[in-house]
Amino acid sequence: MKTIREGTAGKAKLRLVQTNNGFVAIAIEGGKTILQKEGASADEAWNALQVELTREGPNWYGYAGARARFLHWFAGGFESPAYLADERAYKLKAKNELEKTAPVEEAATGSGHGEAVLRAYRATNLLYPIEKTRMQGLLRGSDGDDFIRAAARFALGEGKSSLRAMETLLRPHENAKWTVVTYLPYLWHPAEHIFLKPEVTKDFAARVGHPLAHSYAADLDHAVYEDLLDMAAAIRQSMLDLEPRDMIDIQSVIWVVGDYRDGREASQP
Repeated sequence: MKTIREGTAGKAKLRLVQTNNGFVAIAIEGGKTILQKEGASADEAWNALQVELTREGPNWYGYAGARARFLHWFAGGFESPAYLADERAYKLKAKNELEKTAPVEEAATGSGHGEAVLRAYRATNLLYPIEKTRMQGLLRGSDGDDFIRAAARFALGEGKSSLRAMETLLRPHENAKWTVVTYLPYLWHPAEHIFLKPEVTKDFAARVGHPLAHSYAADLDHAVYEDLLDMAAAIRQSMLDLEPRDMIDIQSVIWVVGDYRDGREASQP
């Protein structure tokens, strides 16, 4: 056997070894193997071990537990008046205003949408104030139109190349963040795109045992976004009977499960 990767998880030491039949990921604690997972590829074995270790942790809910926690706060699900008022209405307002002032198809090829897009960034509390401030410098500068076009192309499905273009334009402003690059596509096309707030999203991924808990990276790698979309699809599947409308509902589940704390008043049936 050949060791090809090592790591740690709490007190456990992790090893990924290649055998004649495939790959085996092993967790060792106190000199003893406490868990091992096999896979046809190195990533499959490693991710399976990470997921299983997450399930052993104290904060693991699974999708059923995440659903139950969401319904604890909003007993009426996505039609709960409290949910519609507190979690959905302000995002829809920002979306509708952006569509009116900077339609995605026009933004993908046009120019002069900087102030409209800046208002969209300021319209919600999804970004930190410093992120919004840095967007002002970009959107009012010579690269503003190029950034908006790249964001619109990403929303329309261009993917990797437009993400890379946004990153290049944001780096001089120290603002190459997942929050910044996913925000506009999320508002323009919430049927397909989701907003990535890193800490709460990683927390949710760990609670349900999704590989995104370990594959997440701050670098704007499209593979991370693909993992997020995969988790979003799993959330949707776990809540089909509640009829989530779009990624606004799905992202709200991530936020509510991770951010709503004990002591707040839960929804009543």
